[in-house]
Amino acid sequence: MRNSSLFLRSGLTVAAASLPFVVAAGSAAAVSGISVSTTGSTVSVTTSACSNVNGSWGTASLLNSRQSNFSQGRQVSLSGTDALQSAAWSGVSAGTYTVIVQCSDGKTAGTQSVIVSGPSPTRTISTTASPSRGVMGGMGGGTKDYGTLTLVGGGVLVGAGVAATAWFLRRKSKPYRL
Repeated sequence: MRNSSLFLRSGLTVAAASLPFVVAAGSAAAVSGISVSTTGSTVSVTTSACSNVNGSWGTASLLNSRQSNFSQGRQVSLSGTDALQSAAWSGVSAGTYTVIVQCSDGKTAGTQSVIVSGPSPTRTISTTASPSRGVMGGMGGGTKDYGTLTLVGGGVLVGAGVAATAWFLRRKSKPYRL
């Protein structure tokens, strides 16, 4: 019994210690050969996986949620250099899209999903005319003459609050008895 619990504990320790390596291996396998980014209503993709064949780097396609294959999407030719190729789509409406890049040699460089948010609201700042003779200061309502009834009502509320506080504190200080 003692040996089996020792093996169980050591097995859990080994499993916990190897977890970061398993997660890192899983994320490394999920890495795509493309990088997709959005700025407003523009979607752009970059890759370094394609080579130039007969003057063409390849084609990138932007698919919406109702499209299922490369030929149905908005296609753009890749441009760039041996080190980096890119493509961009402008005027893309809000939604979730899939970007697929196919190199001119027929291989797929990668596939990645991207979410395009709606246009950001534009803020209009308007100016108001400033007073011609400086800031109009004042007492801020402190000069109003309140009547006797208002002052008596306020005094009664303040007095009731003080009396309730004293009663509560006095009652709380007495020892609890059964």
